Amino acid sequence: MTSLVIAEHDNQSIKGATLNAVTAAAAAGGEVHVLVAGHNASGAAQSATKIAGVTKVLYAEAPGFEHGLAENLAAQVITIAGSYSHLVFPATAAGKNVAPRVAALLDVAQVSDVTRVVSSDTFERPIYAGNAIATVQSLDTVKVLTVRTTGFDPAAATGGSAVIETINAVADNGSSSFLGSEIAKTDRPELTAAKVIVSGGRALGSNDKFTEVLTPLADRLGAALGASRAAVDAGYAPNDWQVGQTGKIVAPQLYIAAGISGAIQHLAGMKDSKVIVAINKDPEAPIFSVADYGLEADLFTAVPELVKALG
Repeated sequence: MTSLVIAEHDNQSIKGATLNAVTAAAAAGGEVHVLVAGHNASGAAQSATKIAGVTKVLYAEAPGFEHGLAENLAAQVITIAGSYSHLVFPATAAGKNVAPRVAALLDVAQVSDVTRVVSSDTFERPIYAGNAIATVQSLDTVKVLTVRTTGFDPAAATGGSAVIETINAVADNGSSSFLGSEIAKTDRPELTAAKVIVSGGRALGSNDKFTEVLTPLADRLGAALGASRAAVDAGYAPNDWQVGQTGKIVAPQLYIAAGISGAIQHLAGMKDSKVIVAINKDPEAPIFSVADYGLEADLFTAVPELVKALG
């Protein structure tokens, strides 16, 4: 029994979500291999060999893999899927784009958002926005899994000594092409990898207030900035800051929620945070039900005072 983790990378290095997926794959039992499909991605492949617990890295090199197009990557996975008992993807935007295609091509059921591996064929996953946990058993010969990175500790990025095996790359099927990307650049930590997150809700009232009130606190704590769906829909924050069931799932060491009422879809995305601090003037706000520390106060007064107290 051997599991294959489909690596996320930038052709130079392995992204953190891959490390969590390796831990999940190891929990299923047997060896763990990693697939690195990219263009001029030997650096990423070398990085993958150092991941603790990985015994082999499969490296597919082709221009069609440069931007991670889902159609090409899925076709590559299919060529080697028969050798594996589990195909493991991080439950990220990229992983969720490829895994269903692989499952459909293999005619198997996908098990999504796995948070715990009970055994090689049994898994736990949240349902009803995280209010219940389903235990799912898959009898398919090949299990296609997406795993929540918040559910598994990352494997050590160093200490491994896997071998690299170069495999034949599939041809570009031409059904999609990469036109371009607009990537926001920031000195802040990436939201899903941040140890501290400061999030704001619709109560902030405007984009200017969002920036004026929360940025000093985030700067003082070295934190990433997040937002509720309501704040994003209102235009107060960009889409990639959205935390929640329809945004990003996070589990930082510290999560500060300012002016967030705690809608169920938001709670589903952050309630696994180690320490949750809620600031809200509504004592009945649902966010207080999951908060470790709650402050019933006006955020426009409380947040600046907190920044001042932090020196």
